[in-house]
Amino acid sequence: MKKTGLFTFWVIGFLLPAPGVAQDSTYRFLLKENYTKKELFITMRDGVKLFTVIYAPKDSSIPYPILMERTPYSCAPYGADKFPNQLGPNALLQKDGYIFIYQDVRGRYKSEGNFQEVTPAVPVKQTKQQVDESSDSFDTIEWLLKNTRNDGNVGIYGISYPGFYASASLPAAHPAIKAVSPQAPVSDEFIGDDCNHNGAFFLLDNFGFYNYFDGKRSDNGENYSSVFKYHTNDAYSFFLKMGTLKNSNGPAYFNGKGKIYGEVLQNDTYNNYWKSRNLRTHLKNIKPAVLVVGGWFDAEDMFGALQTYQSIEQQTAGNNNRLVMGPWTHGGWASGTWTRYASYDFSSNLNDYYHQQVETPFFNYYLKNKGSFDLPEATVFETGSNEWRKYNTWPPTNSMPVKFYFQPGGKLALATASTKSFHEYLSDPAKPVPYTNIISGGRNNEYLAEDQRFAAQRPDVLVFETDTLTEDIVITGQIMANLFVSTSGTDADFIVKLIDVLPETEENPNPNPRNLQVAGFQRLVRAEVFRGKFRNSFETPAAFIPNKIEKVSFALNDAAHLFKKGHRIMVQVQSSWFPLVDRNPQKFMRIPNATEKDFQKATIRVYHNSYIVLPIMK
Repeated sequence: MKKTGLFTFWVIGFLLPAPGVAQDSTYRFLLKENYTKKELFITMRDGVKLFTVIYAPKDSSIPYPILMERTPYSCAPYGADKFPNQLGPNALLQKDGYIFIYQDVRGRYKSEGNFQEVTPAVPVKQTKQQVDESSDSFDTIEWLLKNTRNDGNVGIYGISYPGFYASASLPAAHPAIKAVSPQAPVSDEFIGDDCNHNGAFFLLDNFGFYNYFDGKRSDNGENYSSVFKYHTNDAYSFFLKMGTLKNSNGPAYFNGKGKIYGEVLQNDTYNNYWKSRNLRTHLKNIKPAVLVVGGWFDAEDMFGALQTYQSIEQQTAGNNNRLVMGPWTHGGWASGTWTRYASYDFSSNLNDYYHQQVETPFFNYYLKNKGSFDLPEATVFETGSNEWRKYNTWPPTNSMPVKFYFQPGGKLALATASTKSFHEYLSDPAKPVPYTNIISGGRNNEYLAEDQRFAAQRPDVLVFETDTLTEDIVITGQIMANLFVSTSGTDADFIVKLIDVLPETEENPNPNPRNLQVAGFQRLVRAEVFRGKFRNSFETPAAFIPNKIEKVSFALNDAAHLFKKGHRIMVQVQSSWFPLVDRNPQKFMRIPNATEKDFQKATIRVYHNSYIVLPIMK
C-alpha cells in the first residue's frame, strides 16, 4: 500500500518497493557485516549514465553470480553506508552468495536520461542513440562482468514494473544472462494490464498511481512529490462527484501536469502508442531459462504473467520456460508469509513452498549449478481444493471447453435456449454498480474473491446459476464469455463474473475472527470487463446500432478452481464496475472528452443464446 498526500490507495500493479521484504534491524546489521556496498554510474552506449548499486559479499575468495533488479521505483536506501532490509527476491538467496545489483532505470530517481512509459522495444538498432531496456540491460551487464568479481553468470528478476524490465532483458539477451524471472510483469497495457482491460480504463488505480508516479523529481533525485493532494474515505462517492475523465485532468486534479496520465487518456484506442509498448510480440528466440510468476488474485498483472508465459511458448521453439501461479495478490509471493486471502484459509504458509522449492532452486541451479530444478511446465495452485497442481503443459491437455448457456428464469445450463428470449436491465451511469461492497478511500484488495451477494441484489445485474452440483467440477485454463446483446445506446461496457456459490448449509469457519457469513456465499472466481465499442477491433472502435443484436466475445484470465459437489456455478453480467473502471457514457465517442451531458441511461438486453465457456478437467 502506498500513500500519496492524504489519500491511501492500493496502487496500480507497477508499484512494489524494492529491494526486499521488511526485516528487523538485526537482520540489516548482518547485511553490513557480510556485504560491501558501492554506488556508481554506469554509462550506456548513448552516453546516458544510470545510477547503480552493487552489494558484493565481503568474502571475495571465490567469484559469485550476479542477480539484478532494474526498477523505476528507486534502488534506495541511498548512501554508501545505508543498507536495505533484505537483498534479492528472498532471504534464502541472500544467504547463498550472490552479487546483488539494483539500478534506477533511465529518467527515474538518480539516473540520467528520459523516462518512457513501458519503454518501446527497438528490435533493430542502427545507431548508438537507438536504445531500449534490452540494450540498457546488455550494457549494464557488460560493465559488471568487467568490474566485479563474478563468475560470468547473470540472473534478472522483478515484480510488476521491475517485472517488465526483467522481461525486456530477454529479447537479444546478453549471453551472460542465464536465468530470468518476470514476476507479475507488465506486458500489454491496453488489452489486459494496469491501464486498461479490453479498452476499459481502470480509473481507481491509474488516478492514484500517476499522481505519485507523474510527480516532480527532487533535486537530489531521491524522491518525487505528488502532482496534487486530496483525501477521501469513500472512493465511490469521490469519483462519482469528480465526474468525467475530462474533469480528472482538470484544475482540481492533474490539470494537465501528469505527462503519462495525459498520454494514457489521449491514446484511447489500440494505436501505435500501445502497440509499440506490447512487449509480448518481441519475446522470440529466448535463450535464458525463464520462470514466470503470477497470482490468481493479482488485480494488476495477472494477464501479464499468463500472457508473457504464453508468448514465449508460442514464439520460441525449444524454450526453457515455466509458469507458477499461486493464490497471491500482486507480489504476495515476496512476503515472508502467505496463509490466507479474503475468505480463503490455505492452512499453511504457501510462501515457504515457493521460496524453498521454486524460486531459490531456480536461480541456484541456473546461476550456480547447485542442486536441481525439475519443476514441470506449470505449477499452479487450485483454489477451492487448496492444492498445488503440476502440469506438463498449460493449459493441461485434458482440460476441455464446455459451454454453459444463459437460460430464462436465471438458469445456467448445458443446453442452449431460444435466441429470441432475453434478460434486460437499465444501466444508469449516475448510479453505477460498485466493484466492491466495502466503503474505503482506496481499492479493496480482496475484491477478486469477494462475496457478490451485494451485486446480485441490484436490478442492473443479471444472475444465472446452475442447479446444485452433483459432482465436483474442476476448471483449469482460459474462460471465454460469448454474449449476444443489444443496447438502446451506442456504446456499453460488459462485465462478466464467474462465481462459486456455497450451499446454504455451509458452516462458518471456527475460529471466525472476520465474522464471515459463508452460508450462500457468492465467492468471485474470475471477472473481466470489455468495452463494447471494441467488439470488432481494438484499433477501430464501432458504435452499436440501437437495439440491434450483436455478439461480444472476450477472454477472462485463466483459472484453476474446484467447484465442489453441493455448490453452484453462477455468472453475473453488468455494465459498470465503479470506480475500478471509469463510467461509459453509453454514447459512442472519445470517453476522455465526454462531458456530463453525454452520459445517458441505456436498456441492455442479454439474449439466452449467450454462453460462458469453462475449461473443465476430464
